[in-house]
Amino acid sequence: MKSQSKLKSKIPPIAIDQMQLAERLSAGAAQLGLTLTATQHAQLLQLVTLLAQWNQTYNLTAVRDPLAMVARHLFDSLAIAPYLGGATVLDLGTGAGLPGLPLAIIEPQRQFVLLDSNSKKIRFVRQAVMELALLNVEPVLARIETYRTTQPFTTIVSRAVADTEVIDVLRSGLLAGDGRLLLMKGRLEALPEQPIATRQRIHQLRIPFLDATRHVIEITAQCVQSLPPANAAEHK
Repeated sequence: MKSQSKLKSKIPPIAIDQMQLAERLSAGAAQLGLTLTATQHAQLLQLVTLLAQWNQTYNLTAVRDPLAMVARHLFDSLAIAPYLGGATVLDLGTGAGLPGLPLAIIEPQRQFVLLDSNSKKIRFVRQAVMELALLNVEPVLARIETYRTTQPFTTIVSRAVADTEVIDVLRSGLLAGDGRLLLMKGRLEALPEQPIATRQRIHQLRIPFLDATRHVIEITAQCVQSLPPANAAEHK
């Protein structure tokens, strides 16, 4: 606790119009069809405030304006909530806890693991989990290649996985046999392997207060059976 309080003392305060943020959050949540409890609404606002404060010192995101963070980080994350499946979610390359933290706030019945290899960003995620009292979130400092679990996840989400890394994720054993991989994308790019292309579903997302193209690509774990053996791919 002493190290956490020392870390928090380094974060400068920031002037934020909380009423404006609250109004924007309520309006956007309604457009997404979300009914937030008072606690969830407060937690999401607190998350934006924490992110804006920490961002002054630790450069967690290129978005500086707290109001822009509501659309680019909160709504962008929450828009994929309808595509989550099962009880356990892995956020690969979570960065500053996105999309994992906003999703964990509105989906308390699911367990989330937020994975990243950047210690600075995982420190922020741990602080946010503590201050927001999120009992369903486990931050993990590790690389995708080295992370192992005894219980595969029913959903894996990621903003960070490159198209060339999709097959490695599917072969990693992290995804349950009936699970799904959700890749968050702006503009669509072709995936590297035809077996994946035949089993993917592309969903276009409408993000409130954000004039930008957003998609989520949904890939089922079943496509792993269609992939060539790893050693065969290496010798191509």
